Amino acid sequence: MLVFLFVICLIVGIIMLSSPEMKRNPQGKLIPFGVMFLSFIFLVASMVRLVPPGNVGVVIVFGKVQETTLKNGLHLVNPFASVEKMSIRTEEYTMSGMPREGQVKGDDAIEALTSEGLMVRLDVTVWHKLVPEGAAEVYSTLGLNYVDKIVRPAARTSIRNIISNYKVEDIYTQNREAVSIQISENLRAAVKDRNVEIERVLLRDVKLPAKVQNEIDAKMAAKQEAEKMEFVLDKEKREAERKAVEAKGVSDYNKIIAQSLSGSYLQWYYIKTLQQLVNSPNNTVIVTPFDQKLTPLLNIPTGGGK
Repeated sequence: MLVFLFVICLIVGIIMLSSPEMKRNPQGKLIPFGVMFLSFIFLVASMVRLVPPGNVGVVIVFGKVQETTLKNGLHLVNPFASVEKMSIRTEEYTMSGMPREGQVKGDDAIEALTSEGLMVRLDVTVWHKLVPEGAAEVYSTLGLNYVDKIVRPAARTSIRNIISNYKVEDIYTQNREAVSIQISENLRAAVKDRNVEIERVLLRDVKLPAKVQNEIDAKMAAKQEAEKMEFVLDKEKREAERKAVEAKGVSDYNKIIAQSLSGSYLQWYYIKTLQQLVNSPNNTVIVTPFDQKLTPLLNIPTGGGK
């Protein structure tokens, strides 16, 4: 648009300068010179291009893509050139079975066969970015939708190829990270000549066949039940050990008490108790039986009678 304004203003200025009226009135030449100066401003403005951060600019002149790309910032280019901006930031491409989650609306999960011939469904995200130096070639050979043409089909192929080498339990358990790394390496090699860099492939979710899922759930339930039973048995064992220690302590205590109850101790304790009763403020007469050794004759029941 600015280029056309430049051309129009330049033509108008030249026509005004060459008109007979301007020749007869030299002072009127200020107007055509002003128009030509305005055309120069339009020319300079049409040459300025701004490439925002995280992007490169692909220069196109009369339909031909230039090999040199523009980095972010201000640039002066051919006024007749157009600049197509392409992101070089890390982008994500998600293929998911959840509606409105991935780039393709609806169910876009990847179905793949394991080494046992079982079908699994995978939700996957691919982190990728455009190689800045190859932006012009990508635009020339693939266009702006290079992700749909290169990343998507290559990712789906790599995932199916790698999954076919693993069993279901490898994909579902701790080996899942190793599977993800191998898929990333395979995809990286597949697109290395297309100026697209693959950073990582994430296996976000794995949906197993119903039969396999039921078997896994049953196995996990049995494992949890076994762990629960082991906990109960361990608790009972510790309780039994605690009771045994407690019983031994009571037995030892009784033995010590029995050894300390000698005749002399009982006589002393008997006299001391009587002394306390005599000194009591209550006027009470207590008659207790005793033998010649002053041992209290206490009728201690040994059986279950009264």
